Amino acid sequence: MAEAIYLLCAATSLTAMLLLFRHYRRRRTPLLLWSTIGFAGLVVNNVLVYIDLVLYTGVDLSVIRSAAGAAAMLALTFGLIWGTDHD
Repeated sequence: MAEAIYLLCAATSLTAMLLLFRHYRRRRTPLLLWSTIGFAGLVVNNVLVYIDLVLYTGVDLSVIRSAAGAAAMLALTFGLIWGTDHD
């Protein structure tokens, strides 16, 4: 059951990333770009969770998973702070 949840989380993040990118291509706003990059990092994070906890249980990928998640959150935070118009 947990394996399905990991894959559903990855699929949800991928869907959000694709929708954000599609909207970014039309509008070209920095916040959409940074959000797309952030969700791409979350896709990588979720795939690494599946690989770490399901496929290769003998290998510890927790540091790499955490780094991918942290990079995704940094991209989202950067986009929220500096990616909006400051008029």
